[in-house]
Amino acid sequence: MTEPTVAEATDRIYASLQADNVDLDIHIATLKAAMAREGVKEAVFDPAKLAQGNRSGRKLMQAYFRQRGVKVGFSKE
Repeated sequence: MTEPTVAEATDRIYASLQADNVDLDIHIATLKAAMAREGVKEAVFDPAKLAQGNRSGRKLMQAYFRQRGVKVGFSKE
């Protein structure tokens, strides 16, 4: 089985967020490993795909991911 790419890990996180955060920590760890393999410094998410894409939701997400060692950015709308 091949290791997931950053894009695949990001898609799994979107799905987890829509499913009330099921296995979110596992998907964050997968994303962190994929970022290390690909040399990516920041994970970029689309606010429109988030359950709470408003400012407070984005800040909460950034804080949660930062605690797990992943820097999060957001694409322009």
